[in-house]
Amino acid sequence: MADWTQLPGELLYLISKRLHTSFDVNRFRSICSTWRSTVTSPKRHRLAPRFPVLPDEGGMANTSNGFSLSKRIIFLLRLPKFNPETDRSTSWVVKIEEDGPNNRVQLLNPLSRSRFDSLPENFPKFFNLLEFSIVELGEEYVLHYLNHLSYLGDTGNLYMEKVVISCFDNNPNNGFVLLTIHVSGKLAMFKTSDKKWTIIQDMSSPYDDVILYEGNFYAVDNNGRTVLVGLDFETSEAAMPVFGGDKKFLVGSKGELLLVDKYLSIEAPEGSCSWAGLDFVEEYFENIAFYMNERTVRFKVFKLDEVGKQWVDVKNLDDRVLFLGDDCSFSASVEDLNVCRGNCIIFADNFFYSVGDDESSERCDVGVFDIEYGSIGPLQKFPQFSKLFWPPPRWTSTRLLNAQLDNRESA
Repeated sequence: MADWTQLPGELLYLISKRLHTSFDVNRFRSICSTWRSTVTSPKRHRLAPRFPVLPDEGGMANTSNGFSLSKRIIFLLRLPKFNPETDRSTSWVVKIEEDGPNNRVQLLNPLSRSRFDSLPENFPKFFNLLEFSIVELGEEYVLHYLNHLSYLGDTGNLYMEKVVISCFDNNPNNGFVLLTIHVSGKLAMFKTSDKKWTIIQDMSSPYDDVILYEGNFYAVDNNGRTVLVGLDFETSEAAMPVFGGDKKFLVGSKGELLLVDKYLSIEAPEGSCSWAGLDFVEEYFENIAFYMNERTVRFKVFKLDEVGKQWVDVKNLDDRVLFLGDDCSFSASVEDLNVCRGNCIIFADNFFYSVGDDESSERCDVGVFDIEYGSIGPLQKFPQFSKLFWPPPRWTSTRLLNAQLDNRESA
């Protein structure tokens, strides 16, 4: 058997340069002391200490305030050895924020912006990630509102639209571009070379989603019209509109760009009292926010035909599962998730809000749509998927503990 510790340093260096994330580099360095001494620990690239506030429609911005930008990564953790026939609970989907405004590592709900408020008492403070098999499912970027460089906390996150970023040469120190959706529904771009936001005036309908796919920016509006967004602030049509749904999502899956069309209806939550129980106008207005819930009722999925510039209906996702979050949408295979079947969409939805009966449960505003059968319901009614989220698998409290994934120089 070959001795991996004897690989030439030049070869190890070339391999490390092909690793795209600091997470992968750290795992690479953790193999042995020889590899660790050959490849330096990756530097944490702070994207920028501060961004200007997006301008209003008149092009003016409050220069006393600004944004900071943090990166979050969605991981799939599982035990390295499992029995696929009997052990379906060995996977856990979790979101990690390492460079937030508080400079603390935070554990977040993978489909929302909320933190886990009540971790189990025996939940470890540190993980030795070498103990697990890990898949990176996606990444997201979040703008945090600042006032005179003071972080305002969750209540200060006044700007909550999705953000996508393209770094030159995969290194933010060489410059980068941000694309997001302005409060007006138009696209907004920030280039480090310009040091300012530019509102892109092209808009036939308010934009719903943006994505960086194969190095290019795409955006889709509420009518399904999809455009390529150039760094020169120009847009070109990538696909004709898809009418019908109420909210559009863009998702990359198995080398294809997908459009997911979400259909909503307004109805009262299950178990609530009827409209007849509202005796007078004041009570009506007091309770309108509770009774008028937008409920997701179904989805339609399309894939991009780049040549024909159109969206083609997709009837079956085969072994894929789509995840639609507040700031990031991604896909995963049945094999990676260790679940029985795919062809489903897991999505954030406030209608499916629930609180567990015991302290080990966590609030969950997540729903599942089964494409094959057209069924939809809260996450708890789909056990194979609910185990991916909460509570954490029991093995998380029994593994060896470690802090920062081999940033130490010792063997």
